[in-house]
Amino acid sequence: MRRLNSGEAFETFLQTKFVGQKRFSLEGGESVIPLLDRILTQAAEESLDEVCIGMPHRGRLNVLANLAGKSYGQIFREFEGKQQPGSVQGSGDVKYHLGTEGTFETEEGETTNVYLAANPSHLEAVNPVLEGIVRAKQDKLDKGEEFSVLPVLMHGDAAFAGQGVVAETLNLSQLRGYRTGGTIHVIVNNQVGFTTSPSQSRSSVYCTDVARMVQAPIFHVNGDDPEACVRVAQLAYDYRQAFNKDVVIDMVCYRRRGHNEGDDPR
Repeated sequence: MRRLNSGEAFETFLQTKFVGQKRFSLEGGESVIPLLDRILTQAAEESLDEVCIGMPHRGRLNVLANLAGKSYGQIFREFEGKQQPGSVQGSGDVKYHLGTEGTFETEEGETTNVYLAANPSHLEAVNPVLEGIVRAKQDKLDKGEEFSVLPVLMHGDAAFAGQGVVAETLNLSQLRGYRTGGTIHVIVNNQVGFTTSPSQSRSSVYCTDVARMVQAPIFHVNGDDPEACVRVAQLAYDYRQAFNKDVVIDMVCYRRRGHNEGDDPR
């Protein structure tokens, strides 16, 4: 409840204070914050070394502030263009491309490291990059079959169905040279890709059908039911830990504003 409240308050504040500034808000899909919180909490309780997250723009600022430990002050300075005083145009749109490294702490005081990969480019392009980062971290820790670094990839529904790099990354997921012990995929399914409805953007019934090629279990959950989202997060985490294979959560929600907040509402 507290995570949900802080996620929602953060978006509301930004919308009030920085009207019309692009931020790719999570409004309509705030349940992803308690969902990720449960995964991170479990990772901390089981003493995993690190959770590495790769994600597109939507909701990134919220994840940075409420889960990855980036300070609100720093994010607000980036909105005001004061973070890099030497640059000509302030920090511009860099703020929702940047990653961070931080520490996640549970209410009981257990901790795990959080790494959020920066992605300068296009949506799903971060997938293989993050898997490579996780594999390198695991190889360095050298804990054999333990896979104590957990990759979490977030996606948009249209991008998950529409970008070939998703299928390529899934296809490498079980190979000895590339495996990372299972990735938890979280899809913020706001049922619109930029400006396109699902009926016009894919031939499959679900945006997650591409994941069936590796027999990954797929959970479809209602984003308006935070308790269900948390329950599914627990299931997905347990599955990954038990079988070291990919698992997919399809969180069906909505998008309150335009693709970004500078959009003409039409």
